[in-house]
Amino acid sequence: MVVFNEKGLLSSHLSSLIKENKTIGFVPTMGALHEGHLSLIEKALKENHLAVVSIFVNPTQFNNQEDLEKYPRTLDLDIKKIHSLNKDIIVYAPTVEDIYHKKVVSDHFDYDGLELKMEGKHRAGHFDGVGTIVKRLFEIIKPNKAYFGEKDFQQLQIVKKLVEKYKLSVQIIGCPIHREKSGLAMSSRNERLSSEARKKAAFIYKELQKAKKRFSTQSAKEVTTHIENSFKKDGDFKLEYFEIADEETLHICKRKIKNKKYRGFIAVFIDNIRLIDNIPMY
Repeated sequence: MVVFNEKGLLSSHLSSLIKENKTIGFVPTMGALHEGHLSLIEKALKENHLAVVSIFVNPTQFNNQEDLEKYPRTLDLDIKKIHSLNKDIIVYAPTVEDIYHKKVVSDHFDYDGLELKMEGKHRAGHFDGVGTIVKRLFEIIKPNKAYFGEKDFQQLQIVKKLVEKYKLSVQIIGCPIHREKSGLAMSSRNERLSSEARKKAAFIYKELQKAKKRFSTQSAKEVTTHIENSFKKDGDFKLEYFEIADEETLHICKRKIKNKKYRGFIAVFIDNIRLIDNIPMY
């Protein structure tokens, strides 16, 4: 397995393969890989001649310095996991300098308002950071397809909008959320949870399932109020938001419209660690 730390060497290696009409499936990650990441990599392997995985904790998408510093970094273990899938996978694990040179700042992006909702509302500048790193990685790797998990559903829609607005020649593939046996959405941040908090965090998905069931007979406002009250009663959690929104536009559902697809989105703190999840409401 080849691991590149410099974009110049990676681009040179990939350009020779592109000339041979090899298709590239790309999986961007911030490391601390779990089964969800590995499923994306396996899909990239199946649908392309070769797979490229990036491992880079992107500083410009963190609005909280402590969160950035504590984000799990397990590069050696990540590489072993990737190698266990296929020894021919290409890994790009750049330094901050290789990506940003001496100017660690985001570009600014307009995603037609998608960036102003939920995560964007609560994490200032987050999606500028996401757009900056994703666009740069696409320019370096030139993939045919790129794979993103639906746990970060808003991010998935943002990346699709980025590709559309900048006319980037890459197909974005959304892939289902992988969950632990308890129902907790797999996330690199789960590694920071205590064993007790990890068990308690299963409550998040249980409440999402209840919300989905309620939404079949109740209004979005009624369902949202129920969720807010449920988390108020449980002192282990601090609910940041729960919203039911149109999957495509991310506009909050005020009144159900027939044939519209809605999704419930949640962000919650436990042990001072922020977790997000979502569920289709249909």
